[in-house]
Amino acid sequence: MKEEMFCDGVTRRDFMKACVTATAMMGLPFAMHTQVAEAVEKNGNPAVIWLHFQECTGCSESLLRSSHPTIASLILDMISLDYHETLMVGAGHQAEQALHDSMKANHGKYILVVEGAIPTKQNGIFCKVSGKTALESLQHAAEGAAAIISIGTCASYGGIQAASPNPTGAVGVRDIIKDKPIINIPGCPPSPYNFLSTVLYYLTFKKLPELDALGRPKFAYGRRIHEHCERRPHFDAGRFAKAYGDPTHAQGYCLYKLGCKGPATYANCSVQRFNDVGVWPVSIGHPCIGCTEPDLLFKTAIAEKVQIHEPTPFDSYAPVDLKEKGKGPDPLTTGFVGLAAGAALGAGAMLAKKLPGDAQEGGHEKDE
Repeated sequence: MKEEMFCDGVTRRDFMKACVTATAMMGLPFAMHTQVAEAVEKNGNPAVIWLHFQECTGCSESLLRSSHPTIASLILDMISLDYHETLMVGAGHQAEQALHDSMKANHGKYILVVEGAIPTKQNGIFCKVSGKTALESLQHAAEGAAAIISIGTCASYGGIQAASPNPTGAVGVRDIIKDKPIINIPGCPPSPYNFLSTVLYYLTFKKLPELDALGRPKFAYGRRIHEHCERRPHFDAGRFAKAYGDPTHAQGYCLYKLGCKGPATYANCSVQRFNDVGVWPVSIGHPCIGCTEPDLLFKTAIAEKVQIHEPTPFDSYAPVDLKEKGKGPDPLTTGFVGLAAGAALGAGAMLAKKLPGDAQEGGHEKDE
């Protein structure tokens, strides 16, 4: 039996699989995948305009490597990618015309995606497309957008361009646009499924997903990487890699002492992984660099340890390395503990002397 085709050579099964993936990513009940699919079919593909500014195109490269759905299914069946300088066939005046046609036809309804930081110094002369600065292009495109998605750390917070001394005055979208709903999808690069799920959530429910204080969707950035890391049991047991390539590193010990920022980084990398091959930086031996956080990536050294609560296991855990003996009780601490205990015993004794005889005997009369 020939399988039903949904659109442009994509099977109905593949389309529903993509909707199931997005539904799971958003933390919605499994049964709601049909509602997500119906929203796409009923409302049509939402128009998406994708602008590039100061960046490396890594976010787009990550999107190209998604497979549930593939990039073809994404731009043909789930969204209408009307303008994207890297992916579109047209160039020059033809590309510029496509941008303006989409902005006019979908005014007030299109989703604007911004990849890259926006330079602001010297009137933004450091980044120009079609004779317009990035600042001008952003302000013009944002005016008719229903919502803006800042994809990647550069568009979200300024990224490496905004690192000190920030010669171009690079900033994120939220520092410029103040009158539009803005969703940050940070990461260097972010998971393409975080982007897809955000678009489908907006399309299905006609509103933005719940965001955290940094404007990130909580379904993707609501928990620390550390909480679901496969190396977490080693952390809890006090087993830490000491150097790259040594036995502790080869055995998969926790990378915290090598500078892993996972305990201070909110993202779903340890669960979602990348490129459908089941890996992410920590799983292959490199510490998390905190790329979804504005104050970690490009602002702290890779080997620098983040400050966290309980960086070592509880004292009740058995020693991991029997060759390393503990330093034993601290004399000053022991003295204070002994002094406090002695004072408590002395106070108890004095109180007992002042109690009536019956009370000292537990409330019972003495035997004659």
